[in-house]
Amino acid sequence: MSREKSYSEATETLLSVVDHHHPDDKDRRWWRKVWDKEEARRQVLFSLPMIASNVSFLSITLVSLMFAGHLGELQLAGATLANSWATVTGFAFMTGLSGSLETLCGQGFGAKLYRMLGIYLQSSCIISCFFSIIISILWFYTEPILILLQQDAQISKTAALYIKYLTPGLFAYGFVQNVLRFLQTQSILLPLVWFSVIPMGIHLGVAYALVNCTDLGFAGAPLAASISLWISFLSLSVYVFFAKEFEKTWEGFSLESFRHVITNLKLSLPSAAMVCLEYWAFELLVLCAGLMPNSELNTSLIAMCVNTEAIAYMTTYGLSAAASTRVSNELGAGHPTRAKNAMAVTLKLSVLLALVIVLALAFGHDIWAASFSNSSLIINQFASMTPLLLISITIDSFQGVLSGVARGSGWQLLAAWVNMGTFYFIGMPIAGLLAFKFKLYAKGLWIGLICGLSCQAGVLLLITMCRKWIKIEISEESDRQTKIIV
Repeated sequence: MSREKSYSEATETLLSVVDHHHPDDKDRRWWRKVWDKEEARRQVLFSLPMIASNVSFLSITLVSLMFAGHLGELQLAGATLANSWATVTGFAFMTGLSGSLETLCGQGFGAKLYRMLGIYLQSSCIISCFFSIIISILWFYTEPILILLQQDAQISKTAALYIKYLTPGLFAYGFVQNVLRFLQTQSILLPLVWFSVIPMGIHLGVAYALVNCTDLGFAGAPLAASISLWISFLSLSVYVFFAKEFEKTWEGFSLESFRHVITNLKLSLPSAAMVCLEYWAFELLVLCAGLMPNSELNTSLIAMCVNTEAIAYMTTYGLSAAASTRVSNELGAGHPTRAKNAMAVTLKLSVLLALVIVLALAFGHDIWAASFSNSSLIINQFASMTPLLLISITIDSFQGVLSGVARGSGWQLLAAWVNMGTFYFIGMPIAGLLAFKFKLYAKGLWIGLICGLSCQAGVLLLITMCRKWIKIEISEESDRQTKIIV
């Protein structure tokens, strides 16, 4: 390999790796290991800050929804529909785009290509900005699109107003997700807690003031979310610019980042597809609920279940991020066996964490539902959905870890196809049949979702068990080029 090889070529080499490495007997024993205390301790310490930061960022939009929901049933239905629409078309896509950094920055950091992490971050922010503009144009036509999708006209109008004031926050959200991945792949975690929890605390005050103390009222809720997301991004940016931890990985703005946009897109678009296909399956249930009798009740009920599932997933997402980071770092360093051992430990931890969440929701579902609405009817209906919700949360926590492994290993395209098949050819047809044909309504929709989640987790586990893992060794030469062992 020539010493003149550029960082760009090194990146392409990382992306074009094929797993033709020689079989290793140790690789076949990774899943038999009962427990690795050191690895478990490392992942727990990694996961806790990630859980706190992810829940805090998700709670910014959720708290705004709660403030809007307490203004009335129409406002609750409009805000939940708007939040679902924003997730389907914007926030999920932005989260997915940033997934390319889990592969590029994670393996780059493991390979000690430190300078490239800053370049990857900038190229990813360019991509996020471009797609945020495209999505903003789509959001401008929210009301006619929702009416075209057979949603109630009054609810659609209320949702469009909510989306209008949430649009500025979309740009900030995309940038925040990129910075999060940049820090995550370097295992710089405690600052994430401060720069997510503090803006969340500020958001509570801003949302209360704008909704209850100004003439904005309902519109104040999404505007508060936009303000808080920008506060989060600006505070994170200042930290990255000036903290000494990033002397090697952030060397300032560079035009070189534009040369890596296409390279980044090769992973970011499949990653976005992977995330969106799953998110869309959840949010499609909200749209289906709007086609049922008593659409306001069913829309609010399904949206509450979707948001509860999202909060639970964000809690277990800390483990998913741990799996992604540990796997990508170990693969970048050329240790596929360690990567597999790390994944096995994460799966076991995910089961324990899911059990805690399930028990909390089982005993506190009425209190949780009351945070969304004062309606006794909605609270009672949510209680009847809770057993199904507990099952879906358990399965989702398990598949979340496997999805993290896929992101860390660069298997985003394969995972996207899995999500397409399991949700849209299995889960959604079953949901529609049970909900509309057998008149199970909201419960039927959620049973179909559980079928899709179960198939997704099973296929991802099968792929992870059977697929040969990439084995990368870094050659420590002057330009830190990469050498692939095949």
